[in-house]
Amino acid sequence: MNYLEWKQRLRQEILERLDYGRELEDEEVLEQIDRAILQQEELRRLPVDLSSRLRLDLFDSLRRLDILQNLVEDAGITEIMINGPNHIFIEREGHLSQLDTCFESEEKLKDVIQQIVAGCNRVVNEASPIVDARLRNGARVNVVLSPIALNGPIVTIRRFPDKPITMEGLIQKKSLPSQVAEFLKRLVTARYNIFISGGTGSGKTTFLNVLSGFIPKDERIITIEDSAELQLQGIKNLVCLETRNSNVEGCQEITIRDLIKSSLRMRPDRIIVGEVRGAEASDMLQCLNTGHEGSMSTGHANSAGDMLLRLENMILMAMDIPLEAIRRQIASGIDVIVHLGRLRDKSRRVLEIVEVTGYKEGQYVLNTLYQFEEEGEDANGNVQGRLEEKATLVQIRKLKAAGLAG
Repeated sequence: MNYLEWKQRLRQEILERLDYGRELEDEEVLEQIDRAILQQEELRRLPVDLSSRLRLDLFDSLRRLDILQNLVEDAGITEIMINGPNHIFIEREGHLSQLDTCFESEEKLKDVIQQIVAGCNRVVNEASPIVDARLRNGARVNVVLSPIALNGPIVTIRRFPDKPITMEGLIQKKSLPSQVAEFLKRLVTARYNIFISGGTGSGKTTFLNVLSGFIPKDERIITIEDSAELQLQGIKNLVCLETRNSNVEGCQEITIRDLIKSSLRMRPDRIIVGEVRGAEASDMLQCLNTGHEGSMSTGHANSAGDMLLRLENMILMAMDIPLEAIRRQIASGIDVIVHLGRLRDKSRRVLEIVEVTGYKEGQYVLNTLYQFEEEGEDANGNVQGRLEEKATLVQIRKLKAAGLAG
């Protein structure tokens, strides 16, 4: 009998012994595991390291996330991609690789998925096959089940650093130079409305976390997210709101739009929306145009200019008003767009910082403040370049009001 067969057999034996009439402590489960192993003569002769591994694997299978547990605890792994029970990929230091391990069955993978979504009060099944959730360590989870997913349950886990990255960390990673970091710090302090754009995996959430570290500590901040990911540090008057899916028990769906409307009655100084993907963009824009200066959000786009066009489309999904009116509101509400990108060497960089100075003759008036200029590659294939200053800030009213001009 091989290792996997022993694990499956022992797991079934232990499940039959456990008393589900009461809440079991971890120590009780470990005792049952030890007893099951010691009762097998063949297993008593196993080397200590292999026996310990079997004990831990059984415990992870019974009480935690089975083979996923070691992966979500590995600080070096940034992404876990599960394409059905037999295909698991990870991203480490920007590079993808396939693991030789797999789930013992599709049913076991489904059990783990239900454990994950139940932990944050979410529901996923064939009737509602798509869900966003999170793990206890803050990792973001997306699940897609059949009949939407054709090759088995699909799980994607984005793992964030145990210690939030600071601006100093981004400077060390050459994501942006120190003088640009200082410039952004002044904008946040002076309550400029900042929108962060970029593609998947470009570091938008991380960058939003970093910028939020510049918010004065005496302000009241409200964060609104689909699935809680932000890790704002040092803000005492902080309210964190998260959406909720509807379920069979009669709980109604609570959307980002609902949360934004409710947040306006909570006396916020700033509202931070984790990401806008649809009709909630119209409500986010109202926040920016109704006195909540210094608010921030993120969105997917190929460039700063494209982000404005995507916002137009998202707002049109929510309301039927003239496009020119939408553009004027966008130009009035957003002060600065920071566009991030992931280069071919897997590094994440600030590629562009654009000021939205107004709207004139049917077009946005944009002022490109900084732009990344590539200078080639070094001997290791790392992209070389720098974020060059192209222009100075035009709208300095808020800097003057904050005493930061000059």
